[in-house]
Amino acid sequence: METFSHTSVLLEETLALLNLRPGAVVLDGTIGGAGHARQMLELTAPDGLLIGLDRDAEAIAEARRVLAPYGERARIIQANFSEAPIVLQREGVAALDAMLLDLGVSSWQLDSAERGFSFRFNAPLDMRMNRLQGRTAAEVVNEESSESLTHIFKTYGEERWARKIARKIEQVRQHKPIATTQELAELVQEAVPGGFVPARIHPATRVFQALRIFVNDELSHVERGVEQGIHLLKPGGVLAVISFHSLEDRIVKNLFRQAADPCDCPPRMPVCTCGKQPLVQILTRRGVRAGEREVQQNSRARSAVLRAVRRLPLPDGENDHA
Repeated sequence: METFSHTSVLLEETLALLNLRPGAVVLDGTIGGAGHARQMLELTAPDGLLIGLDRDAEAIAEARRVLAPYGERARIIQANFSEAPIVLQREGVAALDAMLLDLGVSSWQLDSAERGFSFRFNAPLDMRMNRLQGRTAAEVVNEESSESLTHIFKTYGEERWARKIARKIEQVRQHKPIATTQELAELVQEAVPGGFVPARIHPATRVFQALRIFVNDELSHVERGVEQGIHLLKPGGVLAVISFHSLEDRIVKNLFRQAADPCDCPPRMPVCTCGKQPLVQILTRRGVRAGEREVQQNSRARSAVLRAVRRLPLPDGENDHA
């Protein structure tokens, strides 16, 4: 296996918002290369507990290697963060002091040619974060209808030329299945007007993003993970989420706003009658972005947005059953 390499984004800002103390119970829902996790274990020493989740088997193996010195204080489990309630119940953890979700694809996955996430390498079109589950990107490209592919590219990639690209795919696959990253990237380049003119981003960038999100059902997991994460926190606990594109960030921002202001009374109602109480306090009104120095050192940080909320105490006599 190639050397696992991953640079943690917004590390100092994330740790400041989580405000960890010795003995804290923390869940890292996307442990990746364990950069955030290692620092969280240091801050919660000597007796804090970290539960690290990831659906990528290679990330799990690396996290176990990196965090081996922390012994039983680090429990690393292959699972999606949207499965956190089941995992915590199995681990005997009732509630969390903090939870972190570092969304999207890792540097390791992008740089691993055989994973098929990037058109920088010619490799089989796979893109699955868990290579034992689900359809590959090649299967999606070759099996979905032109209308379905148009929807995928528009919805998850915000691709302007979605229809033209989908029709080109439909035309090409009649003669030969589209099997590799290079084949798909070249096809998109041919379909997009001016695709061969040098530009800031490659014409296939949004298509690859859209396929990755669709193949891994990423947005559904984000929605479930954030909603569940809020309810897994102890009063005063913090949920922090790092997003890397606008679709993820929009979901996180809207869910945080709904949890902070759940009242659904008519706007002109002078007094709230619905009785819905805020679940969280928003800690990042505008979202936190990486500084210029971090962006220079790690270009991936340019698109990162960090948002966080703190769990409020429940009204007397109420239980959190969500």
